[in-house]
Amino acid sequence: MSDHAKKQSPATVSAQALGWVDEATKSVTPPLYPSTTFERNTDLSYHDGRCYTRADNPTYDQACAVLNELEGGSETRLFASGMAAAVAVLHALNPGDHVVAPKVMYWALRSFMLDSGVRAGLSFDFVDNADIADWDNHIVAGKTKLVWLETPANPDWQITDIAAVAKLAKAAGAFVVVDNTVATPLLTRPIDFGADIVMHSATKYLNGHSDVLAGSLTTAKDSEFWQRVCKQHASGGAVLGVFETWLLLRGMRTLSIRVERASANAMAIAKHFENHPEIEQVQYPGLESHVGHDIAKKQMSGGFGGMLSLRVKGGEKRAVDFHNQCKLFKRATSLGGVESLIEHRSSVEGPTSPVPADLLRLSVGIEDCDDLVNDLETALRLSK
Repeated sequence: MSDHAKKQSPATVSAQALGWVDEATKSVTPPLYPSTTFERNTDLSYHDGRCYTRADNPTYDQACAVLNELEGGSETRLFASGMAAAVAVLHALNPGDHVVAPKVMYWALRSFMLDSGVRAGLSFDFVDNADIADWDNHIVAGKTKLVWLETPANPDWQITDIAAVAKLAKAAGAFVVVDNTVATPLLTRPIDFGADIVMHSATKYLNGHSDVLAGSLTTAKDSEFWQRVCKQHASGGAVLGVFETWLLLRGMRTLSIRVERASANAMAIAKHFENHPEIEQVQYPGLESHVGHDIAKKQMSGGFGGMLSLRVKGGEKRAVDFHNQCKLFKRATSLGGVESLIEHRSSVEGPTSPVPADLLRLSVGIEDCDDLVNDLETALRLSK
């Protein structure tokens, strides 16, 4: 093997976007193909098999190839949002199918499962993210068709042992889907631990600039179930626009340095506030005090991500006052952008939310860490 044939690191894959160069112009920046339709050949075949953009567009090729390489998958499909990607998986199930999912997960998807999913004839059990025995008790051979994981789990950042749950699911004949939005393929590759499909809200870290709504699914290998997902993708219409795809690929080219910086900042903030007299608890898997730290070390490499939560002494009022006093941390939903965000999560999710009222969710960006710590310390002082 020549030196140039050696497998490239994820940092190089993302920065170079696999090194593709446009053959027509030799441009190192990928072109956009806005056309919604493609001309047939005289024998009624389609050039490169492309018929209509809802099913396929050449603008998708490079972004999908980069995600495939980063996740170690065989095929990737892009969707109009992370929710659209997740819903496509659920729509590929049959009425009567059983799904096991974590109690702590992306709230909008859990709500969809309990509303539209139930009305579509699916049944759901929700289990303790970190309790393998709980997963084992609810994954039933001949009944469970899909096991959905999210790790680290939003917003308390519990860790699920992907390999252990995947082993249980495979023994029962169920497919395993992992929401890898928070960890990103730079820190965790779920397929390496037995996942069948990896989902991303690509709006978050993959794009990284809070200006694109996007989602993705990457499969470990082709299967009948994956083909049903692909049919949902092509016929359902929730596909990503070509300009959004171009922006997503541009964002992925800085994925490595953004994730590295955000992870380092989050770790520093977590350590700073771990024993702070005004903080009840810091929830971050990079801390040795975190209950899932050992598993996180096993399945996360290069850092523990840019997400953490603070439980503030003084209850809900103090937490809200604290979050209102922040200046650098913007009071906004979402995560994974270059700017730092803070959110009082229980008020967003509503009265049925399991999130403690004193919890604040932080998406740590790439700013100077000392400035971020000072912003939080000042907000704590002013909220007394």
